[in-house]
Amino acid sequence: MGDITLLGMEFSGGMAMATMFLAIIAIGANCKLFMKCEQPIWAAVIPGYNVVIAMRILGRPDAHALLFLVPVLNVFFFLKTVIELAQAFGKRSMTDFVLAAVFNVFYVLNLSLAYQEEYEGPVYGKSAHRTSGLQAA
Repeated sequence: MGDITLLGMEFSGGMAMATMFLAIIAIGANCKLFMKCEQPIWAAVIPGYNVVIAMRILGRPDAHALLFLVPVLNVFFFLKTVIELAQAFGKRSMTDFVLAAVFNVFYVLNLSLAYQEEYEGPVYGKSAHRTSGLQAA
């Protein structure tokens, strides 16, 4: 496969194939994740709307999806939402947070394909005491 020019940048054929392969894995993981969270599967393949559905899975308002359009803020907001996704599946250790932030596509794939992982519900707005199980008297 020859070089591909896209928006003035050249990509090798191998790089394009690797990117397509990871994109297919990410879409499949999102579809399965949406199934686990009882959301419509078709929403995982519609750009923009899949982010709105992800905000609903986390319990965030739909308007928070617009924060992904802010250039620098989107990186930090992405990391925060990935960690909240891990929390929504009961993963609350620092190891899980680091794995979710660094190996995002593969962590979401693990959450979506592992039978023992169950969606516990939205986590946005819950205090640290309620999510860790420590109720105030």
